[in-house]
Amino acid sequence: MTHSIRTDPHTSGLNGRRSWRDTATHYSLLPLRIFLGVTFVYAGLNKLTDSAFMKSGGSGSIGDTMRGARDSAAVPALVDLALKAPVGFGCAIALGELAVGIGTLLGLLGRLAALGGALISLSLWLTVSWATSPYYYGNDLAYLMAWLPLVLAGAPYLSLDAAWRARRRRRLGGYR
Repeated sequence: MTHSIRTDPHTSGLNGRRSWRDTATHYSLLPLRIFLGVTFVYAGLNKLTDSAFMKSGGSGSIGDTMRGARDSAAVPALVDLALKAPVGFGCAIALGELAVGIGTLLGLLGRLAALGGALISLSLWLTVSWATSPYYYGNDLAYLMAWLPLVLAGAPYLSLDAAWRARRRRRLGGYR
C-alpha cells in the first residue's frame, strides 16, 4: 500500500472539490479578522466621538487615564511621552485603531494592518493594562496575541490583497 502526500491543501475528494474540513481550515482566520476589525473600528470611533476622552484632563479623559497608569506602567517613559500632548496622542491612537480596523476588514495591506493592531495592543499592554492582576484579566495582552496569526498570514482571501494578487497573476499570465 502506497501513501501519497497531498501537496494542495485546498482540494480533496472527487473533481478537486474541497472537503468541509479543508474549507473550514481555509477560512479559519476570517472570524478573527472580522472580530478584530470591527472591534478596532468601534474603539477608534468611540474615542473620536467621546468628548470626555479627547481632553487633557477631567473624568474619563485620555490625560487622566494616562496619569493614572503612569506609575504602574512597564514603560513609564511611553506614558511620559504621550503626556506631552495627551489629546494629540489620544487622536493618534483613535485614528490608528480606525485605520487598523478598516484595513483588517477590507484585507487592505493585511499584514501591515495586523502589525499596527499588534503594536497598538502592545503599547496599551505595556502602559495602561500592565498592572492588571492576574495578567489574564487584562485584554490588551490577549489582543496582542490575537493579532499575531494575522501578522503571519495577512489577509489571503476575501480581501483586497487577494484581489490584487489575482489581478497581478492574470496580468503576468498565471505566473507567481
